[in-house]
Amino acid sequence: MTAVQGADVDIPTSDGTADAYLAHPADGSPHPGVLLYQDAYGLRPQLRAMADRLAGAGYTVLAPNVFYRHGRTPIGEVPEFIDPAADPAIWERIGPVMASLTPEQTERDADAYLGRLADSPLVSDGPVALTGYCMGARLALRTAATHAERVAAAAGFHGGRLATDAPDSPHLGAGRITAELYFGHADQDHSMPEEQIRRLEDALCAAGVRHTCEVYPGAQHGYTQADTPAYGREADERHWAALLDLLKRAF
Repeated sequence: MTAVQGADVDIPTSDGTADAYLAHPADGSPHPGVLLYQDAYGLRPQLRAMADRLAGAGYTVLAPNVFYRHGRTPIGEVPEFIDPAADPAIWERIGPVMASLTPEQTERDADAYLGRLADSPLVSDGPVALTGYCMGARLALRTAATHAERVAAAAGFHGGRLATDAPDSPHLGAGRITAELYFGHADQDHSMPEEQIRRLEDALCAAGVRHTCEVYPGAQHGYTQADTPAYGREADERHWAALLDLLKRAF
């Protein structure tokens, strides 16, 4: 792993200013860009550590606060160790914020995030990759469809509600995707049951999208997040191996 530098940055958007974290190899040279989409708990030390790990593997990583319309991070009270069982009210605080982020806002925001990467001297020319966690997997899938020409690869881990019956379900954009996709589903994830996994894969197959969908046994929704009880070390390391393999193929 190479030495890494990280800094907080601001990104102008059509709806305001998004605060974000930018991590990159310390050599100051351009490297392939990766847009990292957060989970519902937001941009916090755990997400910054994940961005740093990716940067250490040779990428310039941008992790935006996708809830910036509600303020700078942290949004509300987020403890160092996030245990919804110990703090049931956390979803009363976070749920409405998460639900307020619309597909249209996601598309506009992606313009700004991808533009920030494209304009950075720390990012190599050409398309970038996406990785997303929990709700971030939905954002990654949507962005791969709405910005196909700018995305070489996209990954989603323990994503929920990726292929629902809703008229704006993320999987319905499969026909516009040109990137290679990877999904690591948790087999104990009620937000992504087997029928949704099948529906997602059927849509990707029908659209001819290069993809891999894997189910991680014994994994819970949130298995990559070490600051929550859902964390699973084995599944997390499998996620890192799969993500880095995808990025190597993309770049």
